[in-house]
Amino acid sequence: MISADGLVKRSEPWMFLALHKYLNAGTMQDEALMKANLLNDVKIRSLLADISHFHDFVVNSHKNVNNPMHKLLFLLDLGLDRSVTEIDEAIQAILAHQDRNGVYQTLMNISVNYGGTGENVFTWALCDAPLLLLALVKAGVDYPSKIKPGVDHLVSTLRPNGFPCIGSQELGTFRGPGKKEDPCPYASLIMLKLLAEIPEYHDSETIKTCANTLLDLWSNSLTQHPYMFYMGNDFRKAKGPTSWYDLLSVCDVLSQVKSVHTDPRFIEMIELLKSKVDDDGMLVPESVYVRYKDWDFGQKKESSAYLTFILLRILNRLK
Repeated sequence: MISADGLVKRSEPWMFLALHKYLNAGTMQDEALMKANLLNDVKIRSLLADISHFHDFVVNSHKNVNNPMHKLLFLLDLGLDRSVTEIDEAIQAILAHQDRNGVYQTLMNISVNYGGTGENVFTWALCDAPLLLLALVKAGVDYPSKIKPGVDHLVSTLRPNGFPCIGSQELGTFRGPGKKEDPCPYASLIMLKLLAEIPEYHDSETIKTCANTLLDLWSNSLTQHPYMFYMGNDFRKAKGPTSWYDLLSVCDVLSQVKSVHTDPRFIEMIELLKSKVDDDGMLVPESVYVRYKDWDFGQKKESSAYLTFILLRILNRLK
């Protein structure tokens, strides 16, 4: 496996700040310069422009990588913050739409054929609300007053087998294609991703339940795929960014839960990821999002510094 400092030499400048923040690599560089390099990248500027009008995007599929919510989290994960005008504008847009339970809403349109109203409406589903709260956490928004009420409400929906496929009343009878009693794998994943960032939930039973839901789905991947979330061949391909339901994304989240580090199921997932490393100690993308065709993880012919960074960050947490 390539070292963190070795990866710096193989990376574009937009990655330097993240490598420094998470892996303590490239420490000879000034942090302000690393941030400037990140902001000067034309690809980053394009994403920032996309999120500055946050609620102009109408959500009709949570997998869509064009969703500003996914772009915002990607930018925050790279080390940017509210000092960047476009990020602050996105955070303000999120804060402007909150229901009576403290859960933040996004603009959605669910077809009447799927139980929705067929109209644009601010609402939430458990497959997006945790990510809005996560963005607020990562952006440093006040937790007790602005975040905790919504987190507590979402946590109250937990079942013994994980988080369900549910949404607010504005969604009508809409529910994903699956059994009502089954857990939603993606909702469980992003709730775990959210709670892993909140100290009061570390080592909680809620976190352990979420982690076990995902690990059970892994060990029963041939027979269990609730709401059509499979852990088959496509799931196991190295893919970025880590915004959806795939091996690298799931391992990135699970690696933040110390109690699973010695779990044989998790170890099996990690070993599969490590087996994909090439002779240079780097990951080569096996699947891509067309939207990111200009990025190093948007092609399948050469190694990706970004995907390799995610794997190194995972392995660093396991030390």
